[in-house]
Amino acid sequence: MALSQVGLERLNTDTTDKLGERKNKIINGAMQVAQRGTSDSGITSSEYADGPDRFKLGGSSFGTVTVSQSTDSPNDFGNSYKVDVTTANGSLSAGSLLEIQTSLEGQDVQDFAKGTSDAKQYALSFHVKSTKNGTYVVMLFDHDNNRMVCKTYTVSDANWNKYTLIFPADTTGAFDNDNAKSFSVKFVLVAGTTFTSGTLQTTWGSSSNADSRVGQVNFADSTSNDWYVTGVQLEIGSVATDFEHRSFGQELALCQRYYYRWTAGATNRYLWQGQSYSTSSCFGVIKEFPVTMRAVPTSTISGTWTPFGDDGSVSGHNAFTTLSIDQNTVHSLATGGWDGGSGVGGGGRAVVVKASAAADYIDASAEL
Repeated sequence: MALSQVGLERLNTDTTDKLGERKNKIINGAMQVAQRGTSDSGITSSEYADGPDRFKLGGSSFGTVTVSQSTDSPNDFGNSYKVDVTTANGSLSAGSLLEIQTSLEGQDVQDFAKGTSDAKQYALSFHVKSTKNGTYVVMLFDHDNNRMVCKTYTVSDANWNKYTLIFPADTTGAFDNDNAKSFSVKFVLVAGTTFTSGTLQTTWGSSSNADSRVGQVNFADSTSNDWYVTGVQLEIGSVATDFEHRSFGQELALCQRYYYRWTAGATNRYLWQGQSYSTSSCFGVIKEFPVTMRAVPTSTISGTWTPFGDDGSVSGHNAFTTLSIDQNTVHSLATGGWDGGSGVGGGGRAVVVKASAAADYIDASAEL
């Protein structure tokens, strides 16, 4: 039977923008990119752990976990985000909390039309595997207006299963149109009574801790517990479509807007060339970024770095393990100088810096 005109219009409305590029608002939803590393153990509090990019572990007083990029994944995927309980917590405190969250800039969620009469629904789909059966909470959080909405899914076996949650539109509170954190998706794993003593808030409303994670199972109650997630997709509307697979290169570039790490990869790898302005201080651009970062990043340096002077040797030149990377822009890392060096030529001489080990790195973070 042919579709009626009304039916065609409805179909077109449901699929608008979903067949174009980046229907999926989530970056690295297939957990392909792990710039920091593939595993991080001994975690007891919030951090962007070594593991898949753009997903942050949040909470405290949940015990101890290891986070990793796993190859255990359902068909059509190659990786997942794994959380492994290594120190159990069977008696949660009121403030115990563990969740995996990913956040979006306000300018990237304007098409949800939140806070208007044309506000759109949110279709969230994902694959989860867990050895801990029970009810799990997923929260959408509006940081600009301090509003939230929550739904649950149930794990009843230890297999990979796909879940789809359709969240309502919100005609109250527009997202700011900027590069700051406006919106988060939170996968809850542990919640104490501070977060479970009320009634789960399944429609958009003002944030309330007591109503935010009601019914959540205690995933941290045994060191046998593992939880995996992949194929995370958030799209506009009331229909969850097939996962949008992007190339590794596309996903990497999207991740590098928020985090970038340059790793030496080999002993005695040269990093940057600067210029001396005294016999002990130099300045220069350390690294140009492959993509423009979200905001001016903060930087860390790991390893031992040795300057070459204008004589072409390291003789008499002090290596450094810390560096004031204080001239950063959204396009590059740069330093206005380090002190404590020696043996470099006076002002205006070229200075080349090298890493001493393959694992040495300098990174840049503009995470939300």
